[in-house]
Amino acid sequence: MKVIITAIAFLMPIFSSSALSASTSNATSDSGLVIKNNDPRIHFNGRWDESPGTWWASSGLKLHVQNLKSLSLNLGPHTTVPLASVGVSLNYGEITTVNVSQGVNGIFRESAALQVGTSEGDLSVVRLNVEGWQDNRINLESISLNSDATLLSYVPSKLAFQFIGDSLSAGQFLPEGVDQAWTFLTGEHFKAEHNINAQPGAALSDIVSFGNEHGVSFQFFRTEDTGYFDTTDHNFTTPWNFSRDQPPATHVVIHIGANDAAQNVTDAAFVQVYSNFLVRLRTIYTHQPIFVFTPWGWPNADGTISQYYQGQYQIIVDQRHSIGDDQVFLVNTTGWVTFEDVFPANQHPTVAGHQKITRLFTQWLQKWGLDPELEWATPA
Repeated sequence: MKVIITAIAFLMPIFSSSALSASTSNATSDSGLVIKNNDPRIHFNGRWDESPGTWWASSGLKLHVQNLKSLSLNLGPHTTVPLASVGVSLNYGEITTVNVSQGVNGIFRESAALQVGTSEGDLSVVRLNVEGWQDNRINLESISLNSDATLLSYVPSKLAFQFIGDSLSAGQFLPEGVDQAWTFLTGEHFKAEHNINAQPGAALSDIVSFGNEHGVSFQFFRTEDTGYFDTTDHNFTTPWNFSRDQPPATHVVIHIGANDAAQNVTDAAFVQVYSNFLVRLRTIYTHQPIFVFTPWGWPNADGTISQYYQGQYQIIVDQRHSIGDDQVFLVNTTGWVTFEDVFPANQHPTVAGHQKITRLFTQWLQKWGLDPELEWATPA
């Protein structure tokens, strides 16, 4: 079971991130070993702006530490008020929810699931990510470790998934958000790195949809998620530099279209915007396999399933094949999700429903030819 902890936040002077970025030299102080936010040994994943602050569910960081006994996050003013929920995993174990806020947040103080530093010289891997598709901003100023700890470099997995989607991929309505979604769980199954750019309510078409100012065909190429216009620090978007995705994605997975259908985007228009999106993706992911999900639809209590864009995803894939791109694959998810797998009030998959989708997709991928890594690349 996942433990939810409210981290202890202490008031402290907040220093500008530009000042912190001036030097990567770290110092030992009364608060321990202080790691600057631009230390190259911090492995950032997902979308971080220059402050640095997180956008999009699942964005986070990974640390490899020798002799880890304590860890605190020192967070700046762009952190969500009153708090942001982050998932923390120690040594690839279960994920524990920790609620953090501006100031100093002790991560390893209260949780039985996060026990560290049992033997001198032990190696530890700490993975941390924001869970929510909203209220998910953490503004990292520095990290404090115990004074006798040593920060090492994190070696990422050879496999790296890029997931693209909407609420059905972002973990909306789940207690622990994206960390219980099929996207995140698929990455974990394969012992892979994974970035998840999925925004509830957003269409693929660049239109206003359920509070989103832009569609994913626009927003995916931006640093910010579609909630940018409600944040306190800025109300604009900045291009994302895909060279910052390290390692680059080895596999791209797309599940999208529900909100286009809800906004009455026609079949022809949807096929066109999806095809154009794939053309643009191929400028970034020039050869990587791209997996196009068909909808599993909206299950009803009477056993029927409401579908949308039936047959159109096959057309999209066939068009790519017709121009010689044989690395685009259709994943037929028909029958994967029934009414028993969703919340009756909103027809989104439950925790068990996401676990079922994970099982079916990982089986599909292994039949396709992708096997999980035997072990994580960074030892713990």
